[in-house]
Amino acid sequence: MPATTQPHRPRRRRTAALLATTVSLATAAALASALPADAHGNSGGHGHHPQPSRYQDVQLLSFNDLHGNLEPPTGSSGRVTELQPDGTTKTIDAGGVEYLATHLRDARKGNPYSITAAGGDMVGASPLISGLFHDEPTIEALNKLDLDVTSVGNHEFDEGAKELARLQNGGCHPTDGCYTDKKFKGADFPYLAANVLDEKTKKPILKPYWVWKKKDVKVGFIGVTLEGTPGIVSADGVKGLQFKDEVETINKYAKELQKQGVKSIVALIHEGGFPASASYNYDCDASGGGSGISGPIVDIAKNVTPAVDALVTGHTHNAYVCTINDPSGKPRMVTSASSFGRLYTDTTLTYDRRTGDIARTAVKSANHVVTRDVPKAADLTSLIGKWNTLAAPIGNRPIGYISSDVNSTGTESPMGDLIADAQLAYGKKLDPETDLALMNPGGVRAGLTYKATGAEGDGVVTYAEGFTVQPFANTVNLQDFTGAQVVQALKEQVSGANAAAPKVLQVSSGLTYTLDLTKTGADRVVTDSIRLNGSAIDPAATYRVATNSFLAGGGDGFTTLGQGTGDLVGTDDLTALADYLTANSSAAGPLAPPAANRITIVQ
Repeated sequence: MPATTQPHRPRRRRTAALLATTVSLATAAALASALPADAHGNSGGHGHHPQPSRYQDVQLLSFNDLHGNLEPPTGSSGRVTELQPDGTTKTIDAGGVEYLATHLRDARKGNPYSITAAGGDMVGASPLISGLFHDEPTIEALNKLDLDVTSVGNHEFDEGAKELARLQNGGCHPTDGCYTDKKFKGADFPYLAANVLDEKTKKPILKPYWVWKKKDVKVGFIGVTLEGTPGIVSADGVKGLQFKDEVETINKYAKELQKQGVKSIVALIHEGGFPASASYNYDCDASGGGSGISGPIVDIAKNVTPAVDALVTGHTHNAYVCTINDPSGKPRMVTSASSFGRLYTDTTLTYDRRTGDIARTAVKSANHVVTRDVPKAADLTSLIGKWNTLAAPIGNRPIGYISSDVNSTGTESPMGDLIADAQLAYGKKLDPETDLALMNPGGVRAGLTYKATGAEGDGVVTYAEGFTVQPFANTVNLQDFTGAQVVQALKEQVSGANAAAPKVLQVSSGLTYTLDLTKTGADRVVTDSIRLNGSAIDPAATYRVATNSFLAGGGDGFTTLGQGTGDLVGTDDLTALADYLTANSSAAGPLAPPAANRITIVQ
């Protein structure tokens, strides 16, 4: 890495033609050795100008699921696991756009044919520094990172299609107005939404694809989000939209690009997989138990047309660099760079000028850690400082005290239990008859870290830290369910839409049961083990249940939770958490993390 940070130079929008620069000679060795000497641009005699090589290496830098994490994420959210040569692992602190900018700028040196792309969820579920300002700070940061193109992700729809269009095109927020004396300019890069259609026009709400051009090299990008986005976003966020099949959409636009003479194609897919190892640098293609990948992206990759040369993916927040055979049986690179800006992927696409396509046998890729041992990029530091100054009066307010880290990891997490307890306590204030609370795991965006991140002091929980945990502004809703419906909702954690990838609800104090993962389907929830305050659930009785508005709308495949009666809508979930922390902790009596022992897990 460089000893000093390179100054950032303003650029024209990437949709304009890029300036011509020196041709890269870094071509894959296997291909280079197979070519005649004059194919590499060697001059045949004095005074002759070198001709471009037949093969041109194109650098593709990519990342995904940034979620507005401009500052280095804390706790486990800010670490990656690295596999060591001796088989052991170590953790490395990673992330922060000041460092990401330095790493990307350093990686681009010596690579004039370089593209930077992303796999969606750049915004949404963001920390306070970005989320408080409807993610304008993140778009400004991505502009400075010289991002060329990204797909949409499900979180780009948290505030609806109109707000997404504003992030793309600019303009002040329709309700909150302008935050500074300068009008928000929007993204310098295109958001791609090939499979997101307007319900009325049946056309994509944003560009379906984009073509990067430099001299005679052209690479097309198609961007899609997961078809199941409506099931994991609030109903208001996807109102009036249709989400189409990822494979059918990519294949459709790949044909369209080919008709336009673009034969090198990359798909940006906000859907992902589950690697066999938690280490970012594991060998996915090796044989053995620590290799391989599973999940939705495998089927997608196996069915996307061979015309697509590489897949940049996301959504599952995992790290992998794998080859998965395309429908013709030819290996194809599939990558994901974890989340929160902790990693970036560097892929070499060897472009064949004769065919206009990528020589797939030469494609190579690796994930790299965004370490914090490099100089910070001064322009990103300045940007963070500007927005932190605006956020400080709200974000620095203490809301509680903890005795140690409240982690958000695990099937049942201390942070998830704490949120459920907070919602139960708030529910009882609204209606003393409230019996229990259920929290969706995807709504727990981070844990609480004991060590101070600023001047607040160790153990102090600030509003900004609470915002990072629960940034969605869901309301706390109360509904009536029969005991049979409560049991059915618990079974939906591991059946129906959640059979393949269980979504285990975080439960409030007093609700206990056994989850037997050696079984399959709904049987994994042991019905006879379900107890509320020590008593079995009565199928015919009525229970008052607190959830957030996302679950109350049947989100995450919990259709039963969308069928409650006697609805009562309360305040936002972050206020409920803040009130609970304030009421149940003090500097002299900090709150201890819940033991996370409400669900007995059999494996």
